Amino acid sequence: MPGRLPTKADFPAKVTLSVTPPPTLQPPTNVLILLHGLGDVNESFTRLGQQLNLPETVCIAVQAPNGLLFDIGGFHWGDDLVVDQATGELDMDTGFKTATRLILEDVIRESLIKKCGYRAREIVLFGFAQGAMVGLQVAAEFEDNELGGAVSIGGSLSHTLPLKALSQKSKTPVLVCRASKGSKVTDSAVSKLKDAFENVEVKDWKRNGDGMMSNREEMMPIMQFLARRLLSRRGVPAGSVELT
Repeated sequence: MPGRLPTKADFPAKVTLSVTPPPTLQPPTNVLILLHGLGDVNESFTRLGQQLNLPETVCIAVQAPNGLLFDIGGFHWGDDLVVDQATGELDMDTGFKTATRLILEDVIRESLIKKCGYRAREIVLFGFAQGAMVGLQVAAEFEDNELGGAVSIGGSLSHTLPLKALSQKSKTPVLVCRASKGSKVTDSAVSKLKDAFENVEVKDWKRNGDGMMSNREEMMPIMQFLARRLLSRRGVPAGSVELT
């Protein structure tokens, strides 16, 4: 049986999220979980899901569980809030035990798989920066089977990743997009990803500093990855060209 369209009522009340159905009322075959970056809210990634307009795919934009200090708006995924003394910026990697449990247990296992009837292979994660770190940790810790995939924009594995997650490589395919200069996804971070996952694809964008995709050239590898990993029950239309 195919999975049904999720509603907010399928998820615990503590989880803030939005549900964007597939275009033209198509039955959903896939779920794309969207995870925003540090200091953002889920509305921006709700819009991203609408803009992607992926066939047979319901997009769920989840908001990070922790608010920033002083009511300045925005949320973060970390177990703590720490200022990097060297840069004065918020530290992206403060551990993700709580956020990983929220996405892995509350959203994926309990709601999407048990309640809505999806298979793990039909669920893809997409995250930016700190949200990407959470998505990668969820994929690395998901032991039941492979997920549909994980797309990381400027995010790597946390240094707090449990050693158990490295004991056996995950079969979930990973795409990492990073800036060619000034990326927080270093070569050593890529090596750690390859220790945790069987299939890691890295795309270097010609820019200085990580950020969301901003043009067709940056978007192309993401759409190619999704074209390979998203499933279809409608079949490939006549005359279509498969992206490889």
